[in-house]
Amino acid sequence: MEVEIKLRLPDAGAHRRLSSFLAPRLRRTDAQRNLFFDAAARPLAAATAALRVRLYGLDDRAPSRAVLALKRRPRIDAGVSRVEEVEEPLDPAIALACVDDPASLGGVESPIIRLVSEEYGVGGDAAPFVCLGGFRNTRAVYQLEEGDTLGLVVELDETRFDFGTNYELECETAEPEQAKQVLERLLTVAGVPYEYSRSNKFACFMAGKLLP
Repeated sequence: MEVEIKLRLPDAGAHRRLSSFLAPRLRRTDAQRNLFFDAAARPLAAATAALRVRLYGLDDRAPSRAVLALKRRPRIDAGVSRVEEVEEPLDPAIALACVDDPASLGGVESPIIRLVSEEYGVGGDAAPFVCLGGFRNTRAVYQLEEGDTLGLVVELDETRFDFGTNYELECETAEPEQAKQVLERLLTVAGVPYEYSRSNKFACFMAGKLLP
């Protein structure tokens, strides 16, 4: 179970303000391309599941690494997101081949692909994979100091969909209520407005519009 705090920022100005405030704590910045796979009838989406290939790097044809993930049964309440997640590394060359030929994802030797085949019947000749598309995300990762901030690792996302851009502060944690208080206090000190996220990135992508 992945548990995250998700706080939505209203606009690019708030994102820039928070980015500047957190700059001394920056660890790295990741360029991500996120692509989603399902069968044509979308049985995974109907079961509130998302199969994602994430490619890292600025060059679409030469990613530095790739990760395959299956996320299921998401729920989000008062800015606390909980989702069942399994993920595994994927050879970047194989990931690119699957982007070019989505049906070939069904032939990849992977526990996740076997799970999707067994539980959802997707990936074989009867229901080959198709690529639904996806979105790009720039993620800045920051390490907060020990003490009142619990030494949390927080992620500031700028997510670019075909229909708009979303800004969000996230933090994966085993202590969501404490972590949420830390992030809310940080945003208040930084003078950055926010609200609790009520939907995840995949939901926005599937809806074709920015959701609260």
